[in-house]
Amino acid sequence: MLAIKLAFKNLLGAGLRTWLNVTALSFAFVLIIFYNGMIDGWNRQSRRDTQAWETGQGQYWLPSYDRYDPFTIQDSHFPMSEEILNEVNKKNLVPLLIAQATAYPQGRMTGVILRGIDPDQTVLKLPTQTLPTSNGTYYAIIGKQMARSANLSVGDNLLVRWRDKNGTFDAREIQIASIFKCDVPSVDKGQVYISLDNLQEMMGMENEATMLVAGENFQMRDLNGWEFKDNDFLLADMDKIIQAKKVSGSIMQALLLIIALIAIFDTQVLSIFRRQKEIGTYIALGMTRAQVVGIFTVEGGAHSILAVLLGSVYGIPILLWLNKSGISMSYTENMDFDLPLAESIFPYYSIRLIVITILIVVVTATIVSYLPARKISKMKPTEALKGKLQ
Repeated sequence: MLAIKLAFKNLLGAGLRTWLNVTALSFAFVLIIFYNGMIDGWNRQSRRDTQAWETGQGQYWLPSYDRYDPFTIQDSHFPMSEEILNEVNKKNLVPLLIAQATAYPQGRMTGVILRGIDPDQTVLKLPTQTLPTSNGTYYAIIGKQMARSANLSVGDNLLVRWRDKNGTFDAREIQIASIFKCDVPSVDKGQVYISLDNLQEMMGMENEATMLVAGENFQMRDLNGWEFKDNDFLLADMDKIIQAKKVSGSIMQALLLIIALIAIFDTQVLSIFRRQKEIGTYIALGMTRAQVVGIFTVEGGAHSILAVLLGSVYGIPILLWLNKSGISMSYTENMDFDLPLAESIFPYYSIRLIVITILIVVVTATIVSYLPARKISKMKPTEALKGKLQ
């Protein structure tokens, strides 16, 4: 207890030098929490948006389907059983039929994916209710990025050509019924959504589907002929990319933390050099070398405690404000991203993140303070009283 009191008294007595070190360390502390909170918030938003727009509570795939292999799409279709149709009628499952096609917007040629979906579905956030009933005209909905890249507007006709299950090519004009805004690129880019019945007719695949999307009320179970894929599997690639961004950002945080720790290290080295008489006095008064080392180690470690307190003073209001208002990403609207990116990212600061960051700052600062303090154990009291470093 005496060592702690002496350490804090000496630390506060150092004045400006102490507060410069504390300010630098507090900035590193706040930045670490801010960056990791932003990445965690982005991850949570991305997963939530992807589930709402695309994956639901999981998907049932045909064994032959591979989302990374477009050549598997042609053969990935299977009739829906009576059990599946009952769940579809209850709005617990959404069947999707997927087909490759070529679109010709304004005479240009571009590859697209046709996705047949039930207009009355409620599992996914897709605005399928805007698909009108086909009265001799087939309608489609597309995302904002798809509309921009193809230069399409509501009411435009889009010529599409496809190959049915027998390998026969056919073509038809599809009218754009509505354009929706979506933060999930895989739901928007190159995707054209039409009524499931229409696509089944076009492909000659009556009552068939490529995948089934499960809703919240669906009781997960085995379905004959289908393989279940949970969200851990469906979102694995996104999690890896975000984790890689988190690791790359940690390099910058580590550099900033190292700069602050070097300042503490230099301060401790200078302090030990200038306070040799004080060290000799402590030992002459009966304190052991370990106790004296402890005083200087606590002094250095106390920088981290003060840094946490100072960082809390200005960091909490800033981080809470960012958590409420979000970090605007509107400038990326016209940029090409492979990850879901909303207009604003709302950071997420977990208790675990805060505790781990505090421990990192306190432990590293204490270790850095201990390293120069070991020199004290080699000093002779008589020489230290004379102010001579051994």
